[in-house]
Amino acid sequence: MFDLLVLLIPLFPLLAVLVNGLLGSRYSHDMAGRLAFGSVGLSFLCVLGVFISILGDPAPREVIAYSWIFGGDLSINLAFLIDPLSVIMLLVVTGVGFLIHVYSVGYMHGEEGFTRFFTYMNLFMVSMLLLVMGNNYVVLFIGWEGVGLCSYLLIGYYYEKVSAGKAATKAFVVNRIGDAGFLLAIFLIFSQFGTLDYTAVMAKASTLSTEMATAISLCLLVGAIGKSAQLPLYTWLPDAMEGPTPVSALIHAATMVTAGVYMVVRNHVIFDMAPMALATVGIVGGVTALFAATIGLVQNDIKRVLAYSTVSQLGYMFLACGVGAYTAAIFHLMTHAFFKALLFLSAGSVIHALGGEQDIRKMGGLHDKIPTTYRVFLIGTLAIAGIPPLAGFWSKDEIMAHAFVHGYYHLYLLAAVGAFLTSFYMFRLTYLTFYGSSRVDPHVAHHIHESPSVMTIPLVILAGLALFGGFLGVPPEHGWFHGFLHDVATPLGAEAHEVGWGMLLGLMGVAIAIALGGWGLAHYMYAMRPQMANEWAAKSPRAYTTILNKY
Repeated sequence: MFDLLVLLIPLFPLLAVLVNGLLGSRYSHDMAGRLAFGSVGLSFLCVLGVFISILGDPAPREVIAYSWIFGGDLSINLAFLIDPLSVIMLLVVTGVGFLIHVYSVGYMHGEEGFTRFFTYMNLFMVSMLLLVMGNNYVVLFIGWEGVGLCSYLLIGYYYEKVSAGKAATKAFVVNRIGDAGFLLAIFLIFSQFGTLDYTAVMAKASTLSTEMATAISLCLLVGAIGKSAQLPLYTWLPDAMEGPTPVSALIHAATMVTAGVYMVVRNHVIFDMAPMALATVGIVGGVTALFAATIGLVQNDIKRVLAYSTVSQLGYMFLACGVGAYTAAIFHLMTHAFFKALLFLSAGSVIHALGGEQDIRKMGGLHDKIPTTYRVFLIGTLAIAGIPPLAGFWSKDEIMAHAFVHGYYHLYLLAAVGAFLTSFYMFRLTYLTFYGSSRVDPHVAHHIHESPSVMTIPLVILAGLALFGGFLGVPPEHGWFHGFLHDVATPLGAEAHEVGWGMLLGLMGVAIAIALGGWGLAHYMYAMRPQMANEWAAKSPRAYTTILNKY
């Protein structure tokens, strides 16, 4: 029964791809949408069954679907590895992915190419499921390339727009740079071990020299940087906003951009043997977290603000990996999926209400016009800003505390400044969108309305996850989440660092002060003195232009 459930997880959305892709023109859009989200919902139910089984026995299990490539000493199966790490990823991908699919039925209503859109979305899900379930690097790479292809198709969904075509091509080309590094890492792994199965590779990893472990880790890092939009290969992600908003939510929250983080954690045994490579991971993450946060300060497109926040939050996950906090990285990956999907879909609800407008300078005063959207967006903002007790507070605070306790003070400082800026620009976004006097086009203002229930219900569910999802990791370092991932995400040779409650509470207090400080400054500049931001920009035009043009 367990093996059947595992095999059905990718099979349901794959069947939806085939049926909608081949026969979609023969039935209604409503039927196509139901088939698309229903298939992902069934996958989620299968994942729940697998999760319940793993709770009782967390030992890794292998499920072979097909004996694929064999000859001599080489044997590669289409097989799946089910362990706590892959199960957490499956819950995030199918759970959040299901809500995005349901929301998409309302958002994409009346669009040309409706069936094509859901065919691509389901194919994206299949690729991501292969990526996180595969038990070897070949299956991982197939899923890796699959999400790259689907991102091209979905970012360029409005193919008649020149900007959409360019953005899709950019995403495809930039990711190929990262893929080259990943492919080289696979060749090096096979040359050293004669196998590409995770279990066998990790069991023999201790035989690697430090130099070879460093070479493999750096090549893997190149792949992760490309897929997870870290410096210097981040440029494709903000342009991905050219796709429909549900695509942005799927790419930025539940699927593609998390692949790089997952890959680093899955290969942490190799990274742990390469201190220089691991330090590079942390530096890349810390610098990216701060760099992207500064760009987010001056963006005026509601989706681009969220795009740069995604780049920044992924930086925190890389920083966590760099300091050996692999469980914290996956914890933040999960909470980020909750509040970032919420924020993107809420932004889509705003855009839907305003007839396609995305410029926050042409919004304002919407809190009483679209109250449900306003409330859930505010919850998402509080979560990403790190306001307790919302989910983002627990996961981001754990990363920062881990960096401080283990002596990575330079990374802690980068994370702290980035956290302040994150709180500031997210509340800036909230104030400009929902508060103050209305700057909406009068012709549009008469038609503002709340989104239909097929869109707002997923928002409310995600808001609940953003509110309470962080408690899975409470108390810090010892919560249920940490115990569940302990055997698959603990660094080699890790020494226990018992942190006293005094230091823990002190670090929490600093994190809260940082978040409240960013909120307070945003409130002062955009609620109490709304002209202040323009005055600052006028006084420092060179600095403002430099940041606006992404340096």
